[in-house]
This record gives sequence, structure tokens and C-alpha cells, in this order.
Amino acid sequence: MNNRRFFMYTMSLIMLSVLVACSVRNAPVDTGTPLEKSTGKIYLYGEQHGVEKILEKELELWNNNYNTQNMRHLFVEYPYYTAEFLNLWMQSDSDDILDELYKDWEGTTSYNPYIKEFYKKIKSECPETIFHGTDVGHQYNTTGQRFLKYLEENNLQGTEMYLLTQDAIEQGNYYYKHSDDAYRENKMVKNFIRECDRLGCEDIMGIYGGAHTDFDAMGYMTDSVPCMANQLKKYYGDSIYSEDLSWLAKDIEPIRVDEFTINDKNYKAYYFGKQDLTGFKDYTYREFWRLENAYGDFQYKKKTGDVLPYDNYPMLVETKQVYVIDVTKKDGSVNRIYYRSDGYVWNGLETTEEFTID
Repeated sequence: MNNRRFFMYTMSLIMLSVLVACSVRNAPVDTGTPLEKSTGKIYLYGEQHGVEKILEKELELWNNNYNTQNMRHLFVEYPYYTAEFLNLWMQSDSDDILDELYKDWEGTTSYNPYIKEFYKKIKSECPETIFHGTDVGHQYNTTGQRFLKYLEENNLQGTEMYLLTQDAIEQGNYYYKHSDDAYRENKMVKNFIRECDRLGCEDIMGIYGGAHTDFDAMGYMTDSVPCMANQLKKYYGDSIYSEDLSWLAKDIEPIRVDEFTINDKNYKAYYFGKQDLTGFKDYTYREFWRLENAYGDFQYKKKTGDVLPYDNYPMLVETKQVYVIDVTKKDGSVNRIYYRSDGYVWNGLETTEEFTID
């Protein structure tokens, strides 16, 4: 991108900051200066990363918010500097910046053609979108350093953009050095509040992994701190809304229909595929079926005490259903297990329970 285009982008940010009474992005500031709490509405959507069906729904939601609610600010689970690169790309006539980001994402869930296409559609359908990255500094040695270099080449050392980029890099460095998920969750909250509060009364939408968007959950991979949305709810109160879209990944049709004979009775069995279990005990994979019209026949069968939460299944699970799971071991032997969904909740999770068929 040439200096003229960068200048135009920077000027548009300045004009925007005046309109929403927040600090100018490219002016030297004290990034620790507290801001007044945002009075806008916050709409968070939890996802399973990289799932085409979920990305399509998120694009639909953003299109609607963009066109009917006049939203322009989209918060994403990327570092500050990655979102700024996306903003530069939005003003660019080519996809060079996006292509470079995509290369940096190799080895992560973002290295996915559906995600790349998702951003291209935003650029074409919602061209005034402004991205805000609030995660710690992932790809700090590639994307982070490249953005610092870009700012230096444009004589923007010491500006807010430069300082926030350095801060995000330091966050990423610490996180990966210490593998501290509680630290990451808290920084995501701090970064989110900084970006949101600077927008004053603007409504915003955010897309994050479902583990970060549950108002009642603890932080991802940790029980020591509340998750991002849990903390944000305490800060923003009724101004924040959250919906988990992860279930869309499991809204699938059966692959085929089989027939099982159990206790001399035939049942249709809808097959939903297999899951790899490599590395778990001596198992290799497990396969899933749902028996049709079987609950009444097995609802009073004795339970074994073993449970399998809904999130283990590759498809949606409903109450008053019977499920069959074949677990195949390394030696080729197969263990068939029967579960039913009575509506039981175990450790806060909806779960199926194993039963015996005798």
C-alpha cells in the first residue's frame, strides 16, 4: 500500500474518532488513560473456528447489523496489529495484505479457505467495516514485527498505533512463554474494553470462540478466572448480549441409514460418522448412531453410571433419544456402548448416560 492510501486511511480514522468522541489512533497518547464506559450495545457471537456454516451465519448477522443498524465496528479474536492490517487491506486495491496474513496463520484454525473467503465477502459487501483485534499477540514474530516495520517506514513511531502494537507483541510473548491461559483471558477483557470504550455510544458486534462468550463460564483452559464474556457482563451489564453459534457445526444430516437388531427387534440407525481417538488410551476411533423410535423401549433400562456429555457427539443431541457408539481399539476389537438422553445434567453439562440392554 502506498503512502497516499495509508494517509487516506489514517485521516478516515481521525474523522471517525471525532464523531465518536474517542482518542485519535495515530496521535501520541497515554494508552493507560481511562475512558468513559461505552454506552453502545455489544453483540457477541461464539463460534467453532473455521466452520463454513457458522461463518455464513456470521456474515449474515454482520450484513444485517451493517445495513439495518448502521454498525461499522467488528471485533475479532485477533491481535491489535492483525486487525489493523485488515483495516489497511480494506482500503487496498489488492489482496496482498490478506494473502500475507493468511500465510502467517498457517498451522492455526485461521488457515482455512472459508475464513479467507469470509473476509473477502466482508470487504465486498460491507466495505466500511472497521476491525478491532483484542486478543494477545499471536504471530508476534511475523505479523506483529511486519506491522511495526510498516509503521516505522511511515514515520509513526511513538504513535498510539505503534504503542498498542508493541503492547500486543509483549502480551503474545508472555503468553507463549508461560502458556498462561488466565493471563490471556484477562488481557482479552482489557483489550476489548479499551477498544469498545473509545467508541463511546457506537454499537458493536464481536466474533470469538464459544469458550470466550459464555456469560456463566470460566476462562478457556483455566478455572482460575471468569471467561471474557463473563467479565464483560459484569462491566457492561445489560448492554451486552451473547449467543453461541457453535451448535451450527453439529446441525448435520446423517451420512447413511443402517439397521440394528436389538433384543430381537429391528431399528433404523442413523449414522453420523466417526471421531479420531488416536492418543487416547488404546483406542483408534469411535462411530455414532441414533436409533429411531427406540427411547420407549430402553428408558427404564439400568444405567451404568458412565456419562457422555452432548459436546462429545458430532451431531446435535436431543432428549428422549437412544444413541449407539462403537469404540474401535488398536487391536481391531470393537466395544459397543448404548447411551440415552434423559435430560440429565452432569457438572453443568447436558449429558447422555450409558445403560445396559439386558
